This record gives sequence, C-alpha cells and structure tokens, in this order.
Amino acid sequence: MRNHLLSQHFLKSPRLALILIGHSNLKKRDTVLEIGAGSGVITSALAHRVRHVIAIEPDHTTATKLRANLAKRNIANVEVIEQDFLDYKLPTTPYKVFSNPPFHLSSKIVHKLIEADKPPEAFYLILQKQFALKLLNTDRHYTSQLGLQLIQSYQTKIRLPLKPTDFTPPPAVPTVFFEAKKIKN
Repeated sequence: MRNHLLSQHFLKSPRLALILIGHSNLKKRDTVLEIGAGSGVITSALAHRVRHVIAIEPDHTTATKLRANLAKRNIANVEVIEQDFLDYKLPTTPYKVFSNPPFHLSSKIVHKLIEADKPPEAFYLILQKQFALKLLNTDRHYTSQLGLQLIQSYQTKIRLPLKPTDFTPPPAVPTVFFEAKKIKN
C-alpha cells in the first residue's frame, strides 16, 4: 500500500512563498483558505498579505506546531482549523484559495472547490505538472473531464514551474504553480 504522506512536499522557503503570492491576485482585503497548511511557511507569508487566513491542517501534531509558530511571530489574522479539508464546510462569503496540497488529493480538492455552492473567486495550487496540464484549455495537451468542467467557470494557466529543490522532500515529478480565476459574467 502506498504511503500518501509521500505525496506531500512542503515548500522550504518563506521567500519563495512570497514570490508565489506575488504571482497571484490576492489582495489585502481577501480571505484565503490554505489547504494542508503544515507548519506555516505559506501561512505566515499569506498572513502578511491578506486580511484573514483560514489554515486547514488535519494532523494534530502539525496543527499544534503551526499554532506555536504563528504565536512566536505574533500573527493574529490566521484561524487554524484542525480538520480534513474534504470534510470542511466552505465559506459562504467571498474567498480565495492558495495552497500546496498533497498531490494524491489534488483532483478531489479541485472537484470540491468548483462544485461548491459558493466556489472560490480564484485558486492557486502547487500541482504535479502532468495533472495541471490536463486542467488547461489548450489544443497542445489533453484536457480532462475535470479540466472541461473547470474551464466553464474559470480561466486557467500555469504561472510558474517549480524546482524539486524548492521542497522538502523533493518531489520526483515536475511541479508547477497553477492559477484558476473565476470568469466574470
């Protein structure tokens, strides 16, 4: 049986987290969900750029470490939710998502986001490149059923390639920073 913990690759650098946030449309007034917050590398960067962060972390030990790291940095605009994201009730007010989710959950996460009663205004995910390519509206690559569903409401693109050395542990597959922005009616 495959160990799903192996599909979680944490960003090593707070500086890289800030660079990726700079490649998003996150604004100071935004509420942002972070799925699989880990010990807080992305969480801390988000907290300095947006109004409110909802950091969802299912592992109790990691959530405890996240809370301690936020307290050490005196960060007060983060709400830590100790729960599996797939069981989490999404907000009914406007929100965006910025996350480095476990690769084995990427498809389920995208499904949940786009099928929600109140889908996010935009979402930014670190994904396996092969999966991200299937979510694009392009003639150059195969667009999956999920991709076809996604592009009905979102503009999608790969913002940046990432290097294996950006993560711990380094992923064995190419990774990218993926963007999906709601199409304005």
